[in-house]
Amino acid sequence: MKVLVVGSGGREHSLCWAIAASPLCDQLYCAPGNAGIAADAECVDIGAEDLDGLIKFIQDKEIEFVVVGPEAPLILGLVDRLDALGIKSFGPTAAAAILEGSKGFMKDFCAKQGIPTASYRRFSEPEAAKTWVRKQGAPIVIKADGLAAGKGVTVATDINEALSAIDAAMVDGQFGDAGAELVVEAFMQGEEASFFALCDGESALPLLSAQDHKAVFDGDKGPNTGGMGAYAPAPVMTEAMTETVMETIINPTVAGMKAEGRPYKGVLYAGLMITDEGPQLIEYNVRFGDPECQVLMTLLMSDILVALIAAADGVLDSFDLRWRDEAALSVVMASNGYPGSYEKGTEIRSLEQAGSDNTVIFHAGTARDSEDRLVAIGGRVLNVTGFGPDVQSAQTAAYAAVDRIDWPGGFCRRDIGWRAVAREKH
Repeated sequence: MKVLVVGSGGREHSLCWAIAASPLCDQLYCAPGNAGIAADAECVDIGAEDLDGLIKFIQDKEIEFVVVGPEAPLILGLVDRLDALGIKSFGPTAAAAILEGSKGFMKDFCAKQGIPTASYRRFSEPEAAKTWVRKQGAPIVIKADGLAAGKGVTVATDINEALSAIDAAMVDGQFGDAGAELVVEAFMQGEEASFFALCDGESALPLLSAQDHKAVFDGDKGPNTGGMGAYAPAPVMTEAMTETVMETIINPTVAGMKAEGRPYKGVLYAGLMITDEGPQLIEYNVRFGDPECQVLMTLLMSDILVALIAAADGVLDSFDLRWRDEAALSVVMASNGYPGSYEKGTEIRSLEQAGSDNTVIFHAGTARDSEDRLVAIGGRVLNVTGFGPDVQSAQTAAYAAVDRIDWPGGFCRRDIGWRAVAREKH
């Protein structure tokens, strides 16, 4: 098959790396790709949100299967356009992608379906939101309704922080149209987990769970980011917990979306809070997590391309996946200053020497400059992924590789996987 992966981050690099190993894949393209993806796929200079450019390329090259990595092209309706042309793809339609495109829709849908999630209110006017926040007290969570590149959520520990977050979104327009409406919800106490299931519109197949680290600094301090590291499997997701999540959250979502005339195909990524009352849904994403995808692809033994096609074809009910009986852990190396402003174009050296038998280095925000040097062009730049028999050995492998990379322009958290390592020690 001729396959196109859409996107340019670490998630897309890990997908290309896994798809390239499939015997079904004759020719692999990635649009726009990055410097690392170029080793696994032919990179094409078309932006992920340039739907017209993508469609033209897909038709010109007679692409047979399209894997859409990021959320924006899904919400813009890339899958709908491919469906109309009879071209097979992996990912939800725009009508189904609203689960991520509108947090308000998602919360209303959960209320309708009886899916456990934090109590909430929706607001389109700042003063009403502030009045509600003052009445509820802190801690409280303020969320921009639309897409805000992973930065539209404020977990406010006091009232003033919550009021500032409302002003930033609705008065100052920090997130543009995405912040015109807000969801204000109750704070949930517990341990977070990332839960993934492949869906074909009718049924869902759970993947390994993972745990992400959103805060920028060690000890979960500092502002939230797109994710500073992840590991899989997440020990908090026992077999019993997985069954509960499928019964109370994932299956009702697939059935409810079908009943609403929005059948969900693709990967459903449930951000969960494991509370004393059981698992609660924080939010849905309509694509693989980043950096969770990187650890999942490292541990997957089955052919990922066959699985993605099965989801597109609606035959997941008779499908199974095999996973390595190991752990994987990915450390995100980011440009100094991220998630705030950062310098672009800093050189990364010694990457070839950094790898080992038990590590894979996925590229996110990288490019080659005019002198063919590897340079950082994004906030999150590299995903240094180690694997081993347990999380601690995967962590050791990942950080050993990090320490061999010569990049003064970057930094990383040094405690990725700390919860799981502490569990293993007990």
